[in-house]
Amino acid sequence: MPALLTTDFHFPGQTNVYHGKVRDVYSVNPDLLVMIATDRISAFDVVLPEGIPYKGQVLNQIAEYFLDATADIVPNWKLASPDPMVTVGRRAEGLRVEMIIRGYLTGSAWREYAAGCREICGVKLPDGMRENEKFPEPIITPTTKAEAGHDENISREEIIAQGLVSAEDYAQVEAYTRALFERGSQMAAEKGLILVDTKYEFGLLDGKVILIDEIHTPDSSRYFYAEGYQERFEKGEPQRQLSKEFVRQWLIERGFMGKAGQQVPEMTPEFVDSVSKRYIELYEHITGKTFVPAPETNLEDRIAVNVTDCLTQLAQ
Repeated sequence: MPALLTTDFHFPGQTNVYHGKVRDVYSVNPDLLVMIATDRISAFDVVLPEGIPYKGQVLNQIAEYFLDATADIVPNWKLASPDPMVTVGRRAEGLRVEMIIRGYLTGSAWREYAAGCREICGVKLPDGMRENEKFPEPIITPTTKAEAGHDENISREEIIAQGLVSAEDYAQVEAYTRALFERGSQMAAEKGLILVDTKYEFGLLDGKVILIDEIHTPDSSRYFYAEGYQERFEKGEPQRQLSKEFVRQWLIERGFMGKAGQQVPEMTPEFVDSVSKRYIELYEHITGKTFVPAPETNLEDRIAVNVTDCLTQLAQ
């Protein structure tokens, strides 16, 4: 199966292109963005050498599903999804923080807590908590948006004091973050899942806060299976996760964690196929919809035609 690893499009009115770890973002005219979800996959901040067929389609369509399902809570950047791997939307001035919200003590927050930390991003944590335990109420732990390298934790007070976001806009962003997480948690519960933690990105458009980027995808969120959660928690056992954590674990077992001098293990066709199937399973479980694979041949031609037609319609 072919996978889309690189793009080099020249859309009408194109002014710039940014190639991210997994998505390529094309600027068109002064006010539009074309975001292409490629089949690249990253782990430990490293783009792996093999692409995963249908991964881009899965992530783009999950994001589309949740952007549409939350548009009544907060306006978002999406205008259209002219191709299974593409979203076209309005360009906003991105805020320089990412809003991470956590319903459970896990991941990096747990590692800090286990090391003795009782305050994260200005949020005080109670003593006596255990890994994967539910917080009394979700906590927000923002990070800065780093131009290069890793994002850094930051508190609400520091964000406002440094002028990264105004106090008024931050209050709005925080309210949106909690409302989105509540909606996402409800939708997950209906599918037998727990939305553990996730991140949101916001921007300003005409002075108003809007939601940008993807939301509630396996690349930006962590899900547990609800069935068996309590039993596993009480026994101190790892939770069953619905995320790309299985890829990280596969790499770790083969001695790769993105550190200097480490080599990415060989990604055999069988492994690549298994990852592709897992992503399709993620899509179907999270959305409750049957995955319909887009035509596999001539990916670049298909995207070019679909996006160009969309831009033409938007210009009318």
